[in-house]
Amino acid sequence: MKKILSLVVALTAIFALSACSTSGGNKNLLQQVKDKGTVTIGTEGTYAPFSFHDKSGNLTGFDVDIAKEVFKRVGVKPKFIETKWDGMIAGLDAKRYDLVANEVAVRPDRQKKYDFSDSYIVSKAVLVVHKDNNTIKSLDDLKGKKVGQSLDSNYRKIAEEHGATNTVVDGFNQSIDLITSKRIDATINDSLSYLDLKKQRPDLPIKTVYEEKEATQNAFLFRKGSKELVAEVNKALADMKKDGTYLKISKKWFNTDVSK
Repeated sequence: MKKILSLVVALTAIFALSACSTSGGNKNLLQQVKDKGTVTIGTEGTYAPFSFHDKSGNLTGFDVDIAKEVFKRVGVKPKFIETKWDGMIAGLDAKRYDLVANEVAVRPDRQKKYDFSDSYIVSKAVLVVHKDNNTIKSLDDLKGKKVGQSLDSNYRKIAEEHGATNTVVDGFNQSIDLITSKRIDATINDSLSYLDLKKQRPDLPIKTVYEEKEATQNAFLFRKGSKELVAEVNKALADMKKDGTYLKISKKWFNTDVSK
C-alpha cells in the first residue's frame, strides 16, 4: 500500500510540474506581457531627443512617445528601465527587459541574433568636429585621429574602419564635451541628435563636416523568438502611420516625418 501511495504522489507531482510548464514556461512573450499587463523596455534616458529627461525630471523623447503609443494599442502598460547604451543589449540578453527602444540601428549582424520590429525612424550619420578643426572633412580624414563613441555603437565600427582610435564614452553628450575641450578630434552620431543639440545649446563650438548618403533604418529590438509580440508591435506601428498618430509624434519632435 505504501508503495502504491508513493507512486500516486510521484505521478501527481509530475503532472503538476507539467501543468505549470504548460501554463507558464511555454507561453510566448506576447502572452506573458498580456498576462502581466506590463511590458518592460530598456532605454538610455540620456539620449535627446530620443530618450531623455525633461526639466521636470520626467522621461520623455521620440522613442518614449512612440513606445507608449504602440503598447497602448497592444493593451499593456510600458515600464521603462534606464541603462547605459553599452550594457543595454546585454541587459536584453539577460532578460532584464522585454525589448529595447533607443533608436537601435538595424544591422545584419544584429538580425542574426535578435528580432526587430519594422523600422519607425530613418536617420543619417554625421561627422562632428570642433568648429576650429579644418583638417577633418570626411571619414577618410579620421585615420590616426581620436574619436569618442559608445562601445557597442554602430558609429564606433565606422570610425575604426576609417583608422580612428576610439575613446569609449557613455553617450553623445560626453563625446561633445570631449570635442569642445579638444581631448578628442571627432564623433559620429545621428543627424537628428546633432540638430536637437544645436537647438538646445546653440553656442557650442562644434560643426558637422560630413553626412552619410545612405540612411539607416532603426527599430525596436527583441530577443529571438519574440515573433508574436513583434507582429503586434508592427500592427500598432502601421495603424499609427495610417491614422496620422505617428506623423503627429514625429512633427512634435522633428517638425517632419522621420519614417522615410
